[in-house]
Amino acid sequence: MSSTIDSLPPSLAKIVQRFKRATDQKRRYEQLIWYGQRLQEFPETGKVAENKVAGCVSQVYVTASLNDGKVIFCGDSDSQLTKGLVGLLIEGLNGLSPTEIVQLTPDFIQETGLNVSLTPSRANGFYNIFKTMQKKALECESGASDKLHPSQEV
Repeated sequence: MSSTIDSLPPSLAKIVQRFKRATDQKRRYEQLIWYGQRLQEFPETGKVAENKVAGCVSQVYVTASLNDGKVIFCGDSDSQLTKGLVGLLIEGLNGLSPTEIVQLTPDFIQETGLNVSLTPSRANGFYNIFKTMQKKALECESGASDKLHPSQEV
């Protein structure tokens, strides 16, 4: 069953609504780049193999930490559009519980209209980033009782 905008977490629903209002492909790309520009600075020390998203043409890194039962992601990419996809996902998923993140399906991308604007390799990259974020959310949850996640060390 595909997710409808009503079944999405509020932060993700808001993003989907923004993209639905974008009238053309150029506007969607501008919106995507804007999400990439909103990302916090990603530390060079985080650009390690265990944070790299597999299956992306671009260099993409994602970290996750747990704060009061909610996942906080950080990410970066060397490509402007891919960085926008990372920013979109971070804005949409930050503050959710690991369970909420794992229960989401990536088909909300169709609601945004981006799926028709993205090249096949970027669309594939989106799914790989999304799946990596789900995996990292689960790792946060299972590791929360053991120790701090490495990205929490400041």
